[in-house]
Amino acid sequence: MVCANAQTEENRHIVISISQQKLFLYQSDKLIKTYRVSSSKFGTGHQQDSFKTPLGQHQIAKKIGTDAPLNTIFIARKQTDKTAQINQEQGDVITSRILWLTGLEEGVNKGGNVDSYQRFIYIHGTADEAMIGQPASHGCVRMLNQDVIDLFEQVAVNTLVEIVL
Repeated sequence: MVCANAQTEENRHIVISISQQKLFLYQSDKLIKTYRVSSSKFGTGHQQDSFKTPLGQHQIAKKIGTDAPLNTIFIARKQTDKTAQINQEQGDVITSRILWLTGLEEGVNKGGNVDSYQRFIYIHGTADEAMIGQPASHGCVRMLNQDVIDLFEQVAVNTLVEIVL
């Protein structure tokens, strides 16, 4: 017997709208949560070293940061003992959680010099929370720290992620 309020990750998927700077979490076809995000300040694109946010079909390849304290800084996907000072100049730091994306479309966001996974494209927290809602990243999809923790707890590895204009 399944508890009536038990959350299920089954049939969940994410749609990220670049034009709206929002991430939509769906359970089957029902919208269950909307979050503000920040995509690349350089626009959309797939090329390695472009610092652009890739479009198309992706999935979550890895979840990194389970149980890390709020605002923890990650370097090279490793949790540090440092905590970000929110909205204070400290560069493009990755904080709280990482959802590492892999592309599913060969030649678009998978393989060669367009591979989202090899480009280290993540959904992650940021110290620059004041910029959430407008393009400001270097290719990744940034979220408020509390929001990325919330999302992290609601999705699983292999959750589909569609990034659209």
